[in-house]
Amino acid sequence: MNKVLIFAAVSEAATGVALLIVPSVVGRLLLGEELTGIAIPVARVAGIALIALGLACWPGKEPNRNASLAMLTYNLLVALYFLYLGLHGEWVGVLLWPAAVLHAILTILLAAARPWGNRGA
Repeated sequence: MNKVLIFAAVSEAATGVALLIVPSVVGRLLLGEELTGIAIPVARVAGIALIALGLACWPGKEPNRNASLAMLTYNLLVALYFLYLGLHGEWVGVLLWPAAVLHAILTILLAAARPWGNRGA
């Protein structure tokens, strides 16, 4: 089972990285059409979620640690990406900044809780 779980985790994370780097190519290969317009940032957020899913599903003795690290990674990367979009992107909706702040707050709270650092507690 661990080999299958590792394969699935790596596959999802690799797809996530591809969606971050070349979302149009992934769209063309999966759906037969290049992604354009608003589909690009949506695909990149989906890519971030797939990377976090890969981290969460990585087999280990401490599944809570993996889940916490995955949520921290997701919130940090989404907060940074929303910040980037807000400063440099052409898509800025009314909820972009509140969402960026929410993800930043969640990142701070998750980092402060850091169950992966409390081995003896």
